[in-house]
Formats: sequence, C-alpha cells, structure tokens
Amino acid sequence: MDDCIFCKIIKGDIPADVVYRDERFLAFLDIRPINRGHVLVIPLVHAERLTDLPDDLLAAELPLARRIASAVLEVTGATDFNLFNTNGVEAGQEVFHHHIHIIPRHAGDGLTFNLNPVSYNEGEASELAGRIGNVMTS
Repeated sequence: MDDCIFCKIIKGDIPADVVYRDERFLAFLDIRPINRGHVLVIPLVHAERLTDLPDDLLAAELPLARRIASAVLEVTGATDFNLFNTNGVEAGQEVFHHHIHIIPRHAGDGLTFNLNPVSYNEGEASELAGRIGNVMTS
C-alpha cells in the first residue's frame, strides 16, 4: 500500500530503529513509546487486521513476539510486559497495517486499562457461546 506508513518503513522510505528483520517480519521501536523499549512487530505483507493474515504468519508471529519480549525485558530491566493488538477503528487501531505492541512494564509506570465490564443477562452467555461455537464449526 503506497500510503501505509508501515509499508514505507518496510521499503526503507521512512527510517526506523529496527530490532529484528527476517523474510516475514520487521520489528522496530515505536516512535511514541509507552515505555522505553516499546517495540512494534509487523508482517512484511500488508494486512490490515489479524483476521487478514494467513495462518503460517500467525503461527510464526507469537513465537517471534516471545523472543523479542524476552530481549526487551533483558535490555530494559523490566520484569513484565503487555502484548497488545488493535483491530479496527472502534478498537483503537491507528495504523491500518497489522501490528502487535510489546510494551515493557515497570511498577508505577502509569499505564492502566480502565475497563468497564458488562454483565450477561440470564442465559445470554450460553446462547452467545453457542452461536460463536456454531460459526467456528461451520
């Protein structure tokens, strides 16, 4: 995609602080990091969402994220991290090229997830689980 900032980084048209590259993925430091060592992992092929990626890339992505997260923890001295992914506008996706964030965490770093959980009405959860399960098996 000509207007995709991540595709431009992949092509070398925009500089990035690369931590890893192979024939399928690129990982680089986020230019707006939550904490120092915040890395983005992207596939070299343009895909807007996780649901657009082929299974072989998905199967390789999480082991790679684990390796990068381990390196980030070692280098930054952080003991914990968040693995974060958004899919679509309503989920907060800003760059429409699939990517996962590896965010090292430190006590008192101020990052919070203020979630407002919903409750299911009587029978609603089992009905919804059944519908989702039916789609999975069809």
